Amino acid sequence: MVIIYNIAIFFYYLLVLLSSPFNLKAKLWIKGRKNIFQKLAEKIDSKSEIAWFHCSSLGEFEQGRPVIEEFKKRYKTYKILLTFFSPSGYEIRKNYEVADYVFYLPYDFKKNVKRFFKNC
Repeated sequence: MVIIYNIAIFFYYLLVLLSSPFNLKAKLWIKGRKNIFQKLAEKIDSKSEIAWFHCSSLGEFEQGRPVIEEFKKRYKTYKILLTFFSPSGYEIRKNYEVADYVFYLPYDFKKNVKRFFKNC
């Protein structure tokens, strides 16, 4: 099953990459992930306590927003890391004042997952 998932993710990435010159969302999806690990390393203070919230899209963010805001009220020492899969969420909420860090989620490849957690 993992093999099928990895193949699907690879082809999804390839389709987005090929369509990016012609599709604004695909272009933002690619551009937003460019140098993502460098951005994470530069901006995230890994010594801080971090609460990570991931939202696939803007709709998911709006549903989870009360949870994020309540968490921030209760746990003031935690830094909020907010990630998005799609440009619809990231582009509108990249300056969300409750979150300390807002990024695109890196491509879902095994090596990227390891690097992501290493940087956070």
